[in-house]
Amino acid sequence: MKLAVIIPAYNEQETIQSVIQKIPVKIKGLSHQEVIVVDDGSTDQTAQLAREAVALVVSHTKNRGVGVAFTTGVDVALRRGADLVVTCDADNQFDPSEIPKLLEPILAAQADVVLGSRFSPGSVLSGIPRVKLWGNKFMSWFLSWICKEKFSDVSCGFRAYSKEALLWTNLFGEFTYTHEAVLSLSFKNLRIKEVPITTLYFPERVSSVSGNLVAYGFRSLRIILQAILGYRPFKFFGTLGGLIFVIGVLLDLVMMIIFWQTSSFSPYRFIGISGLIFNIVGIAAFIVGLAAGLLNRVRQNQERILYFLKKRAYSDSSNHFSK
Repeated sequence: MKLAVIIPAYNEQETIQSVIQKIPVKIKGLSHQEVIVVDDGSTDQTAQLAREAVALVVSHTKNRGVGVAFTTGVDVALRRGADLVVTCDADNQFDPSEIPKLLEPILAAQADVVLGSRFSPGSVLSGIPRVKLWGNKFMSWFLSWICKEKFSDVSCGFRAYSKEALLWTNLFGEFTYTHEAVLSLSFKNLRIKEVPITTLYFPERVSSVSGNLVAYGFRSLRIILQAILGYRPFKFFGTLGGLIFVIGVLLDLVMMIIFWQTSSFSPYRFIGISGLIFNIVGIAAFIVGLAAGLLNRVRQNQERILYFLKKRAYSDSSNHFSK
């Protein structure tokens, strides 16, 4: 089994070598491992220092976002023959020595994806701002509700993936990948498990991803909604259409009661018109949901085809994995 540790990095010259050096040199059950640093357009010495720490460095010419950096790292790892991938932030927030803990459920064939959880029992969490804590808990509750699974942390970037999970992963978000990956893989019925991890927050550091919490929240919600529309379109449009139609029916009933009591629609005719509009919009949304559901079947077939194409392409790639 071959492991690739992917570290997306943007202007992390102060911590990148420390993170690489903390990665265990030998992990039980693995024959080879290497570190892949995806330099996401850094303007400092991140790439040079990562090379000095004996990491393979892949550089973007400009900052493209953590989501793109993740996709780049996965592509490189699979082309180099990786069977397992661990992603880790470059800011020293996580403890790379816990990588074996993340890999254990996959090596034991109990999971396809393992999420590091900062909030599950047994985790060690220090210094997280309260607003970030609430935001993370809300996102976890929201995705748990959508996926009908129980997650305590869907935003953490410290994770482990099997090769099978990565072959099924098709992400489009540039800003981040954490939420979209959970949704995509859960909808494809891959086994996702969480393990508690140790996390240390540094008050003086500003995250390039979640530094502006309001912008982070809106951009993350946009990615989540796009994923829901892509994988569960009928559930979204059907539920929305049903709610709108019910509102229209209630307005219709009010109009009928008024007519029964007064034998006239005036002066409340606008209630009946509003009810009719809500009825039409609700039915239209339901029809859109049906059409989108049919298109989703086409997308599912395309993803199956893409899975087998990727499997063949990566199997045929030359294996340059370092010892």
